[in-house]
Amino acid sequence: MTELLYYDLKESKMVAPGLATQVSRELGRRIVSGSYAEGGLIDDENKLAERFSVSKSVVREAVKLLVGKGLLDVRRGSGTRVCERRRWMLLDDDVLAWHQAVTPKPQFLSQLMDIRLMMEPKAAMWAAEFGTQSAHDEIEHAHSKMEAEAKSVEDFVVADALFHRAILRAADNEFLLNLEGVIFSALLSSIKLTNADPRENASSIPVHRAVMDAILSRDADAAEQQMRAHLDDTIARLSVAVKGFEPRYKPSQT
Repeated sequence: MTELLYYDLKESKMVAPGLATQVSRELGRRIVSGSYAEGGLIDDENKLAERFSVSKSVVREAVKLLVGKGLLDVRRGSGTRVCERRRWMLLDDDVLAWHQAVTPKPQFLSQLMDIRLMMEPKAAMWAAEFGTQSAHDEIEHAHSKMEAEAKSVEDFVVADALFHRAILRAADNEFLLNLEGVIFSALLSSIKLTNADPRENASSIPVHRAVMDAILSRDADAAEQQMRAHLDDTIARLSVAVKGFEPRYKPSQT
């Protein structure tokens, strides 16, 4: 899985990025991976211009893009420093995408699951209660695609992401839909760890089907419960696959 797959899921326009964007993405990946430490200085613009074979004006524009995402802080006379992570715009599509280029840290995965637990069970409930017939048809189509793509890890995760997006859309809440990037990031980060073998994909299909059946039956309470059960299953898989993964929510507490 790569950040390109994330951009595909977000349906980003396939326009060739300019030089400043290319440089900002490379710097962004290095910041997210920890190659440039929080609070530390990055190379000056002369070194960066030489490294990337671009002009200093391109470097300045790239840095400006990262300042806008909360990753860099420019101070005259003291250089350009990496901001503390708490200042990063973590919901920014580029920042979420750059996390796909590095091995996800347990804390990052845990926090993604926190957000999913906050919003997806309610989204499933609202999808059951308020979703239109066409929205429900989209959920069913996405699930059918999951079944058809079970033998391929990459194709399956795309179908999985589309299934969850269809539920968010069926919930009919614009603010909720704007958080779909978190879902995509969580799926891309976790499934490559929990479903490295395509044969493991089939085991998660019944869990998704239970969510779908509850939504299509317009049983809001069951839809909420089944989505939580699905996320419980994801947490259990991550707990086995990722050393140091310690979710704050424990499935046994329900």
